[in-house]
Amino acid sequence: MSKDIRIKRGFTLNLEGEADKILTDIKPSKTFALQPDDFFGVTPKLLVKEGDTVQQGAPLFFAKENPRIHFVAPVAGQVTAIVRGAKRKILEIVIEENTSLGAVAHQIPSLDGLDTENVKELLLQSGAWPFIAQRPYGTLAQPEDQPKAIFVASMTSAPLDVDYDFLLKNNKAEFQKGIDVLAKLAPVTLTTDGNFKGFFEKITNADVVGVTGKHPAGNVGVQIHHLNPVNAGERVWTVNPEDVANIGALFLTGQYAAQRTVAVVGSSVNKPQYVKATIGASLEALFATVEVDNNQLNRYINGNVLSGKATRPDGYLGFYNNIFSVIPEGNDYRMFGWLPFVDNHIPSASTTSLSWLFGKRKAKVNTNLNGEERAMVVTGEMEKVFPMDIYPMQLLKACMIQDIERMEALGIYEVVPEDFALVDFANTSKIEAQEIIRNGIELMIKEEG
Repeated sequence: MSKDIRIKRGFTLNLEGEADKILTDIKPSKTFALQPDDFFGVTPKLLVKEGDTVQQGAPLFFAKENPRIHFVAPVAGQVTAIVRGAKRKILEIVIEENTSLGAVAHQIPSLDGLDTENVKELLLQSGAWPFIAQRPYGTLAQPEDQPKAIFVASMTSAPLDVDYDFLLKNNKAEFQKGIDVLAKLAPVTLTTDGNFKGFFEKITNADVVGVTGKHPAGNVGVQIHHLNPVNAGERVWTVNPEDVANIGALFLTGQYAAQRTVAVVGSSVNKPQYVKATIGASLEALFATVEVDNNQLNRYINGNVLSGKATRPDGYLGFYNNIFSVIPEGNDYRMFGWLPFVDNHIPSASTTSLSWLFGKRKAKVNTNLNGEERAMVVTGEMEKVFPMDIYPMQLLKACMIQDIERMEALGIYEVVPEDFALVDFANTSKIEAQEIIRNGIELMIKEEG
C-alpha cells in the first residue's frame, strides 16, 4: 500500500447547498439523450436514424477516430430525435423509453479465464469502453494502448461535490467487481479521503491511497501528478467510481449498466439531495423529484460550479457527472464592488477582500464575474492555488501563442481544463484559463496526435 499524500496548495470554497445524505429515486423520465459533446475529441458517426427502435446497450454511434469504440443506448426505446447544430453537428440523440424492448445480453465468461485483450473486447462490444478516459489530454482511452496505471479517484474536493462512500453504499459488490476487471488491464490506484476512507479501505486488487488537502486535491490529474506523473509517450487511464460499479455490473449481469447517482446541489435547490437516475435522463424528471427555487433566474450546470457545463433546464444529464448544480444568475451590478468591506461574504482566495473574517460560514454565490478581463501580470495568485510542479501562467501563455515545444516542456501532458478551474476563480485577470488549456490540448492533438 502506498503512503497517503497531502496536497498543501489550493483553496476550498465553502458554499451553501450541500446535498443531504438522502437517496431518492428519480421520477420517471419519458426521454433520455446521449450528447456527443460529453466525449472530448470524439467525432460521432451515426448507426441509427429517427424512428429506429433500440434495446438498452444497442450502439447509437461510433467514434470516427476509432470505429471500435461504440456509444450505446442507456435505455431501450425509440429514437425520436437527432438534434443537430451548426454545420449539422450532432448535439443530442433522444430516445423515448420503452422497457418492453429489453436489453442486449452479453456472454460474460469467468474473469479468471480472461486476459487483457479479452477484457478489452468485452468492454468494447458492450459499450462500456467510454467509461474509461486517458491522460494525457482527458480524451477517451484507446484500446490499442497499454497504460502504466489506472486511477479511480473517490476523494472529492470540488464545491458541493459528492460523497462516493455514501453514493456507492448499495453497490459495493459491483464496485469490487469493477476493480477486479480493471486490474486485468493495468495496476489500479484507488484514491480516497485520507481522513475517512470508508468501505474503500477494504477494497482488494487495488493500491488504496488516502489523499487530504484543499481543492483541487480531489482532481484525479493532481493525484496522478503526485503519485505517478505522465511523461511524453506514457498513458494513464482514469475511471469515475460509479462507472467502476457500472463495469462491475456488466460483468455480473451480462447487461450494459447506465446507473448515474446525482447530487443535486446549490443555493437555488430547496432540499439538496442525492437522486438515483440513469445516464442521459431528462432534467424535467430531475426537477420533478428535487424542487428548485424558480422565483429567480437560475444557472443550471452539469457538474460543479467551477468546471461544470451550463445547460438548459429542459435538457439532459451529462454522461459523466455525478453532480448537478443550480445557483442564481449573476445579473446584478455591485456599486463600488472593489471596496474591501462590500459583500465580504463572497468567498475569495485573496485576503484583501476580508472575506476570511467570516471564517467557515457557508457562502451563497451567483455567476457574477465581479470584474472584467484585465492584463495578465505576475502576482503569484495562480501558483498559490495550483498544486502541481508546473508554472501555470507560463503554460497558459504558451498555449495562447501556440508554442507547442514550450507547451510540452511546461507540462501540457499532465493537465486538463478542470485543473485550471481554481485559477479561473482566483486570478484577478479574469482570463478563461480552462478555455485556453482546452484550446491548447486541441492543438496538441491536431499537431502531435
